[in-house]
Amino acid sequence: MRKAKPRPTKRAAGRQSKHHAEKYARGTRSYTMSHIHGKDTAIEVEVRRYLFARGLRFRKNDKRYPGHPDVVLPKWHAMVFVNGCFWHAHEHCARYSLPKSNVEYWSVKLLRNRERDREQHARLAAMGWRVIDVWECELNKQTREEQLARLYGEITGSADMPDELA
Repeated sequence: MRKAKPRPTKRAAGRQSKHHAEKYARGTRSYTMSHIHGKDTAIEVEVRRYLFARGLRFRKNDKRYPGHPDVVLPKWHAMVFVNGCFWHAHEHCARYSLPKSNVEYWSVKLLRNRERDREQHARLAAMGWRVIDVWECELNKQTREEQLARLYGEITGSADMPDELA
């Protein structure tokens, strides 16, 4: 005589229907997120490449200073932070929006990031450094060259643009 398969209870069936399709298999989300690093992002590399090509020499991610600035230019006494709009909660930016799930966690985290940035900038300014922020949204294809030229001028204190943009 064959045994009948047990039928799922209403409770089990309800759990299955509520569960939405995940992008990652169970356990891989944490692994994937652990491999996201805070330095040498594409926009940081782009900014550094531009500055180096124009003859500026710098240190990168210097741990001696609050916030580990992305670019430290000792000759010009300037520091550049290249910020992602989402992670640094860029106000009034289309690239920054609060996630729809786990809103309490994300709002606290992103506001804490923004406040920490302000505190670090104030400490650096008190040490006599000029602090310059470059935002991810400023480096879109339409405005990239103009914004990078502005950054170069802000660092060097020159109103004139590099030769190729003049």
